[in-house]
This record gives sequence, structure tokens and C-alpha cells, in this order.
Amino acid sequence: MLKHLAEIEKRLEAHTRRLEADRAALAANQRERKRMEGDIQLHEQKKSKLREQMAAAKTNEHYQAFQKEIAFVEGEVRKCEDKIIVLMEQSEPLDKNVKAAEISLKEEQKDVEVAKAKAVERTAIDKKELAELVAERKGAAAGMEPKLYTEYERVRKKTKNTPIADATDGRCSACQIALRPQFFQDLRKQDKVMFCESCSRLLTYNPVIDVVADTAATQQLA
Repeated sequence: MLKHLAEIEKRLEAHTRRLEADRAALAANQRERKRMEGDIQLHEQKKSKLREQMAAAKTNEHYQAFQKEIAFVEGEVRKCEDKIIVLMEQSEPLDKNVKAAEISLKEEQKDVEVAKAKAVERTAIDKKELAELVAERKGAAAGMEPKLYTEYERVRKKTKNTPIADATDGRCSACQIALRPQFFQDLRKQDKVMFCESCSRLLTYNPVIDVVADTAATQQLA
């Protein structure tokens, strides 16, 4: 659950960064368009003044000079307008990306909240189960002979929490070392606690019970 939550939050963080990048790109696009629009306004004001000055020109040479300057300003206006068109074309996919990312982000935020709630619930259950297991272990430990419990703890620490092994097949299931015949016979009696002579684990003997055979034998006796 926690791993799943971490993966969702990782995707959420990646989408958030992508959304912020798209928003920044869209904002930069809009700022550039406003700047172009401001430049057009300045060029139009300049052109208007040039026309006024051209109307008052005294010579044909001055008149033509004003015409050239007006033509240059008009060219600058067209450049700005062309740039605005390009910026508008670029802004459309950016705007769509931002809107789509915002919707996706909201959905993923909901997923994160649901996952967090489940994680909290799962953690509470795990804590309860752990407390029950700890209490059960304490009870089991209290019922053991002190000497046996001390030996059990020593083996548990030595074997990294694997202190018990099965020896039903005549060998230790942990270290796979075969048991001595007499040792195995003593273990089968199950009248005392025995430890593997090789790895020191506490050995259990749990033979498979043939339920069908036992049932048949019981019926015959009946």
C-alpha cells in the first residue's frame, strides 16, 4: 500500500511539474503577445505623427523621406502582427495542455487522498495486529522455561529470526544436514525439546497424517 501510494505521489509530482512548465510557457507567450501589441500601438502613434509632419512638408524631398519612414514603420507593424499570429498559434496547444493537465491533476489528487486514507486504515490494522502478536509472543515466552527461552532467543538472533526448522524427513529443513538415526528416533518421540546438532535450530517433527487411512481404520474398529 505504501509503495503504491509513493508511486502515485511520484506521478502526481511529475504531472505538477509539467503543468507548471506549461503554465509558465503559456504565461510567457501571453506576455510576448502583449509586448507585441504595445509595440504596434507605439508604431501606430509614430506613424500618425509622421503623417502629420508629412502633410506639412515643404519640399518633395522631405515628403518622400516621410513616406519612406512611414513605410518602414508599417513594415515593423506587419512584423509584430505576424509574430502575434505565430504566438497565437503556439498558445492554442499550450492552453489545451494546461486545461487537460489541470483535470488530470485533480483526478490524481483524488487518487492520492483515497490511497492515503487506505494507507492510514491499513497502518492502523497492522499496528493492531502487531500489538496482538507482541502480546501473544509475550504470553508464549512467559510460559517457557527461562533456560529454554534464553536458548531460543540466542538461536533466533544467530539465525536472523529463523530459530525453528522442520525435521520430518530426517534432515534439518534449514541447513539440510541429515540427522543421526538415533537422534531422529529421539526427535520422533516428541517428549523433549531438541536442537539441530549442525545449525542449533529448534527442531519440529510434523509427519503428514493420512486422513483417508485413519478414517478407514476408525470405521473398521467401529
